[in-house]
Amino acid sequence: MTDRSPSETLTHAGGVVYRSRDGSVEFLLVTARRQPGEWVLPKGHIEEGEQPDQAAVREVEEEAGVRTRVVRPLGDLELVVYGQPQRIAFFLMLAAGDGEDREGRRFGWFGLEEALSRITFAESRELIARAAGLLEKAR
Repeated sequence: MTDRSPSETLTHAGGVVYRSRDGSVEFLLVTARRQPGEWVLPKGHIEEGEQPDQAAVREVEEEAGVRTRVVRPLGDLELVVYGQPQRIAFFLMLAAGDGEDREGRRFGWFGLEEALSRITFAESRELIARAAGLLEKAR
């Protein structure tokens, strides 16, 4: 994870989305479009004229039907996905609803340990752990 300098261009934005259920925090995961057996964080392209936080909110709603609000930035990742470099801004986001399957993907709400065990990529596990730490500090 890196902090962004003004000269670096973001290509994607996404969210570590959480909600509180019965006193416990749950995290939103979606299945990957190309690999439906993989669980990932919702993310997608930043459209022209769109701010990264706006793109993250839009992408979460498009992929999981969940309306959110951004709580704070979590950091950026640089990845190569299917041969294409991506620079992704991730945000901690609070859910305002339960969601619905969209774009042919499934979604699920998982407690911290289950989210960490289901998520496919190590970088995403780090983001979820960072988010959980921030939420714990805020209590």
